[in-house]
Amino acid sequence: MQSISTVTIIGANGTMGRNIAAIFASFGNANVYLVSRSIEKSDKARENAYQSVRAESVKHRMISADYSELEECIAKSDLIFEACVEKWSVKEQIHRMISDALSDLPMEKSLNKIVCSGTSGLSITGLAELYAESFRPHIIGMHFFNPPYQMTLCELTPTIYTDRQLFFDIYNYTEKILFRTTVEVKDSPAFLANRIGFQFINEAMQLAEQYKYSGGIDYIDAILGPFTGRTMAPLITANFVGLDVHKAIVDNLYDNTYDFSHDSFVVPSYVEELINNGALGRKAYAGLYKTVVHDSGAKIYQVYDIENGYYRETIKYTFPFVEQMVSFLQTGDYDDAFRILKQNHSVEAEICLGELLKYVLYSLSATEDVGYNIHSADDVMAAGFNWCPPLAMIEALGGKDCFKSLCRERIAESWLNRDAQEHLLNRVEKSKYDFRRFIKAKL
Repeated sequence: MQSISTVTIIGANGTMGRNIAAIFASFGNANVYLVSRSIEKSDKARENAYQSVRAESVKHRMISADYSELEECIAKSDLIFEACVEKWSVKEQIHRMISDALSDLPMEKSLNKIVCSGTSGLSITGLAELYAESFRPHIIGMHFFNPPYQMTLCELTPTIYTDRQLFFDIYNYTEKILFRTTVEVKDSPAFLANRIGFQFINEAMQLAEQYKYSGGIDYIDAILGPFTGRTMAPLITANFVGLDVHKAIVDNLYDNTYDFSHDSFVVPSYVEELINNGALGRKAYAGLYKTVVHDSGAKIYQVYDIENGYYRETIKYTFPFVEQMVSFLQTGDYDDAFRILKQNHSVEAEICLGELLKYVLYSLSATEDVGYNIHSADDVMAAGFNWCPPLAMIEALGGKDCFKSLCRERIAESWLNRDAQEHLLNRVEKSKYDFRRFIKAKL
């Protein structure tokens, strides 16, 4: 197994950079150089990093540095991890700096090193081609999820140049040393988890615009809440991730993928307007949602009203099908809970069931394109999003035969034709996940 005792994190001042540094330092017992534009930023990252793994003892393994020390850090490291902003121009600049630092080392020393990028969907092969041909076999995509202490997924992406034995060693390292749910994925836009997850989220954004006269954003989130198998409703998730990050991922998918659900990657105009106004989500204190704190300390939760273009208080929607489902879930009666969903034909229940069916079908299609086996989609959605995995959702909805019937009844052939549905569903295997772990008895 690959021995990794020292790691350099470039872009350590970012949320992901510092949290990943803590993973290497705690689980990997590695010494970690935190490299930022300034020592002050690296010092702050070091102070915050250990909190993400709840272990102050790892602080002594983390060493602050700035870019003036980058060559020295790289020379001392077994693995160099780039965690910079998700822009090609920035990553290109950083990887050229790494390449230059490696070229200054004796060849036998540089070829003992590994370079990984934490990109969430840019081309790993493109990054590898910024390096000398002799070093390209040492470039691997290593995509962690936020927050990495709770979300254990690590998508590993080889390139056409990657040394397979090295890749196998890193796979074992992430799985057995860093305790990641490690999934090999192809070098494809957004890889697998984000391709599935952000397809669902962006379609929920489109539905919010379509149903803006019914309530819009919080209306759709109430329809696709915890009882459907997700810790956070989809639009709350987008607000947490950041609307700018969401747009970058979805635009990349729209520009570079051409599957049957291509139009679901069009970002709605109201989201574009929020981004242009700086309302990027939780990190900007306003986005799809915002929290207003009164002088008394009382918090009021508000949501962006698409119809009127202002924030209003969130509404606690009551849908009979949801109340019935939650009532059954509270007693552990999952069969009757999902029977309610399948038999209720209200507008809201139709939206809910239709989106769950499409989620499964799109997941199966994406894993065929980007993954290496049918269970990859389950692993990435369980460990990367904490959503009920697609194969497990088939079980929740009554099994393969029942699911096929539901698709024939509820999924339009204009979205995915019957032959394509049959092809995907004929590949279905039993999930290794228990869907009950993800389905919450909450509104």
